[in-house]
Amino acid sequence: MASGEEVSNQQIILKNYVTGFPKETDMEVVSSSIKLKVPEGSNSILVKNLYLSCDPSLRVRMRKPENLGYFVGFTPGSVKRSYIISKALSGFGVCEVLNSGHPDFKKGDLVWGITGWEEFSLIARTETFRKITCTDVPLSYYTGFLGMNGLTAYAAFFEVCSPKKGEYVYVSAAFGTVGQLVGQFAKLMGCYVAGSKEKVDLLKTKFGFDDAFNYKEEEDLASTLKRYFPEGIDIYFENVGGVMLDAVLLNMRLHGRIAVCGMISQYNRAKLEGVNNLFYLLTKRILMRGFFVLDYGHLYPQFLETTIKHLTEGKIVYVEDVVEGLEKAPSALVGIFQGHSVGRKVVLLARD
Repeated sequence: MASGEEVSNQQIILKNYVTGFPKETDMEVVSSSIKLKVPEGSNSILVKNLYLSCDPSLRVRMRKPENLGYFVGFTPGSVKRSYIISKALSGFGVCEVLNSGHPDFKKGDLVWGITGWEEFSLIARTETFRKITCTDVPLSYYTGFLGMNGLTAYAAFFEVCSPKKGEYVYVSAAFGTVGQLVGQFAKLMGCYVAGSKEKVDLLKTKFGFDDAFNYKEEEDLASTLKRYFPEGIDIYFENVGGVMLDAVLLNMRLHGRIAVCGMISQYNRAKLEGVNNLFYLLTKRILMRGFFVLDYGHLYPQFLETTIKHLTEGKIVYVEDVVEGLEKAPSALVGIFQGHSVGRKVVLLARD
């Protein structure tokens, strides 16, 4: 494809604001056109999208406008002018630079960052983008494991939770990218680790968790946690929220630490659940802290070096669930909330 050529560009856009669980019909595939050249005098970059990440947090951005915190919401059919100039949904992806007006990027660079759910994207703000220098691992890993989700696990666990050898660590929603990595980091630290998710056997046999349970089969989560952590929990990596958080607070040890990374149980609720046991934050002197990964971007080189070393030495493993074709992206996203994914859900658009 020649620079400046105008080509067709398939996109996934939000068709309707979402209430409850997302449906494929809330999104649609449309076709537009795009010039394969950045505007004259712009410091934007024009990229071809290779892999897209399906993240549960996208569901939060599909609500009607409200106080979303650091999330930038989608508007059905509208053109966004924040990170990308496009009508498409957006999230983390791996891309190839086709044209650049930015001094830090050139044609042919492989990069990862926030891009559109489309074949080609014009990136107006490049601060989320990083060059991929290590290609000895699958490029798809940079959508999550070696990208923002991996950094989330690394920074939240080591910087917020301050783990010590021999401590008791509980990871909820442990089969996601973040949970997989937190559990393995904890084991490398010499901690006892248990997780909750439907895929109990894989957590123990594949990722080395000491134990695991399917929280959907447990009627009394507080009693379940007491059974798996008779001495109590030192570190809780929070990905679920709601009744899970309430049960955990009852089982925390003195001076425990909770890193709040996500609350997937709340994403599809019209009204958020309250938490009843916050009093234990006081009596047990628990540190509970919200976590925003962009505050820890300076740790990325350290995280990448450490994690790739563990990966090549076989000390850390990773599971992906890859579907091929942009048109499969809506069903892939919906499947996350139906428990269909086995590991990180990734959409392959073009082979590198």
